[in-house]
Amino acid sequence: MKSILRVSALLLAATLLSGCDWVVMSPAGDIAVQQRDLIVLSTVLMLLIIVPVIFLTFFFAWKYRESNRDAEYAPDWHHSTRLEVVIWSAPLAIILVLGTVTWIATHKLDPYRPLDRIDASTPIAEGVEPLVVEVVAIDWKWLFFYPEQGIATVNELAAPVDRPIQFKLTSSSIMNSFFVPALAGQIYAMPGMQTMLHAVINEEGQYKGFSGNFSGDGFSHMRFDFLGMSESDFDAWVAKVQADPTRLGREEYLVLERPSEREPVRYFGDVDPALFEAIVNMCVAPGSMCVHEMTHIDRSGGGGVDSRENYARLRYDNRHADDPVAAPAATFPEAGREARGDEPQGHQPRAVSPEEPTPQPTPSNEDDDEGIKPIPPGQAPRPEGAPGKPDDDSGPAGR
Repeated sequence: MKSILRVSALLLAATLLSGCDWVVMSPAGDIAVQQRDLIVLSTVLMLLIIVPVIFLTFFFAWKYRESNRDAEYAPDWHHSTRLEVVIWSAPLAIILVLGTVTWIATHKLDPYRPLDRIDASTPIAEGVEPLVVEVVAIDWKWLFFYPEQGIATVNELAAPVDRPIQFKLTSSSIMNSFFVPALAGQIYAMPGMQTMLHAVINEEGQYKGFSGNFSGDGFSHMRFDFLGMSESDFDAWVAKVQADPTRLGREEYLVLERPSEREPVRYFGDVDPALFEAIVNMCVAPGSMCVHEMTHIDRSGGGGVDSRENYARLRYDNRHADDPVAAPAATFPEAGREARGDEPQGHQPRAVSPEEPTPQPTPSNEDDDEGIKPIPPGQAPRPEGAPGKPDDDSGPAGR
């Protein structure tokens, strides 16, 4: 009876696994193919140790069983040079091979490295320029810009076969992971930063893309279709998107970026050419400070207490876009509530009234140019050398 149950379980598992799509092991893009080969090679090298160890475990258990009186009995045995050589040389050789292969593949498959071939037998022809696609991960959908074609799409990505693709990736709020298993390995998209991925698709077809990094409620539906097309079909697809009159500017993007789930495919034939750069710099909303402006202030030594006025401009959380402090000049409360399906919740920052007194910095105990230490108001001078709590040198943080 037990043997019948085991056989039934194995047949059931084989039936269920037969429906799996092993796209990672059967990709359609050259980068993914090279990554697949690296996985296979690493697995085979590790099996060279694992398989003999498993075999010898069962062999020794069988040979030195209690009923086997013919097995050699050596109670005083303690060392074998030949056995030590085998035990240490085999793993060392595998580690050297794996290290060498990994070092080469790490540089060759660097996602920032431009491609030097279409496939194993086809180098990139001289003068061929990659297709540039700018990717924005939004809660919970994907936005794709085609700057050369002047179009944008939501949850649909297309590219011609055998043409290099240069992806530039960022995120609107939190870290996500862009992953098309048939095309290439995953690459992270982070707010305020731009990452890059070079890839190529070698076979026509429709492939699945998704986020490989958990990012909240709508993560499981954060998927898109990747279309590998012939050059003529891709041109027709671009013409179809360009014919769509829908505009995507800053105001439209601020509505689009509100969290939503199961977003349908959308086309935008009229796109603000500076929008992606503003998204990367987190300054789409009017009045927001761009990241490059903030880093310039930091490199210049900071703005000191005079930067208090930048507080509102540095609030980037789009989940608080209803609050005037978080987004002082552009808010979309109705669109936000429709996308979320509820009223705004969570902490709401308190707006600062103009009549409130401006907080004064705490005096420092650092020496000034004349070598005099300023004394806080209301505090008597302490004789030099007298014990006491050191003066507080903290002050308001500001850029």
